[in-house]
Amino acid sequence: MGITGGIAAYKAAFLIRLLRKAGAEVKVVCTQHALEFITRVTLESLSENRLYDAVFAEQNDYTTEHVALTDWGDVFVVAPATANIIGKLAGGIADDALSTSLLAFNRQVFLAPAMNCKMYEHFAVQKNLDFLKSQGVHIIEPGEGFLACGYEGRGRMEEPEKIFSIVQTYFAAEESPLKGKKILVTAGPTHESIDPVRYIGNHSTGKMGYAIANELAMRGALVTLVSGPVNLSTNEKIDLVQVKTAQEMYDACMDIFPETDATIMAAAVADYTPEKISKHKIKKEKSGDALQIQLKPTPDILLQLGKIKQKQILGGFALETDNEEENAIKKIKAKNLDFIVLNSLQDSGAGFSVDTNKITIIDNKQQFTRYSLKSKTEVAADIADMLEKYFLP
Repeated sequence: MGITGGIAAYKAAFLIRLLRKAGAEVKVVCTQHALEFITRVTLESLSENRLYDAVFAEQNDYTTEHVALTDWGDVFVVAPATANIIGKLAGGIADDALSTSLLAFNRQVFLAPAMNCKMYEHFAVQKNLDFLKSQGVHIIEPGEGFLACGYEGRGRMEEPEKIFSIVQTYFAAEESPLKGKKILVTAGPTHESIDPVRYIGNHSTGKMGYAIANELAMRGALVTLVSGPVNLSTNEKIDLVQVKTAQEMYDACMDIFPETDATIMAAAVADYTPEKISKHKIKKEKSGDALQIQLKPTPDILLQLGKIKQKQILGGFALETDNEEENAIKKIKAKNLDFIVLNSLQDSGAGFSVDTNKITIIDNKQQFTRYSLKSKTEVAADIADMLEKYFLP
């Protein structure tokens, strides 16, 4: 377990205790600044192991302690993870006990960021987090609320109980019924071209679909992610298929689906596309003149998959603004779904362009499971939990 210099370092003590109570062996690596917030005696007493905080300390058991530790550990959890250690890991910098140990570690790494909200939103930190995600590092998203610096926003380290649960889920993946299952996930919008410079699209960012794909991959599933145009990176273990239009997404899904065990369609596919695409940019002839574009329906991917499915588990999404549950139930029946994930734009914090979602999962027997507002990472775990039930003996 890695600890860096932030006020959230005190929470590390609770996390160590949770891990030890569950039967885990814990060794702690920390930065010098971490010891400004939590003491050596506390960490060594709780972990029941010697603290590693200096590369050339006389009390180290080995001359290459960072290598010995990383050979010993099964996972590496850094909580709290400051902007500094995130940047070092992303940039391959090894200049202290913790950063050196992280670079020598070749198994699963979990980072729980904790910092001022302005620091967390900084483009450099976000770029580093996106890169680390793409390399398979599991980022435990920070929460929103009042911060020790006096600000209010995103940057508060996730609670120890939640971090423990995520690590526990990782180990449980060895026994997950999803392990080895071939699962197709779709994400993001589609862009339907009008001319060489314009398109019809929607506000989907792809965050929900990518979170689902990452969660399933963490549970050992063999995930293929068919993604529309988004500005996101994903786990390197995931087979990413990038598409642009609804037709391209349809073709990709029809090709992949027959070999899958399950499919979750989280993409916001355009329902219509221009009947004709201009080869040249359409000019505005006169100020105030209306532009008319004839639209035609795009292929209904979910409908077609429902028609050809055999033993596959098929899940869809329904984003509604009114008559939500009634419309979702109709969609289950019309498209031969096993379950549908319903979210409403009327719920604050749900829908496009946010990091949270509030869902209800309805199965084809009209059984409802309702969830509170959560981060999309947590929602993805709930959806994966639901999918696991279909593969239990």
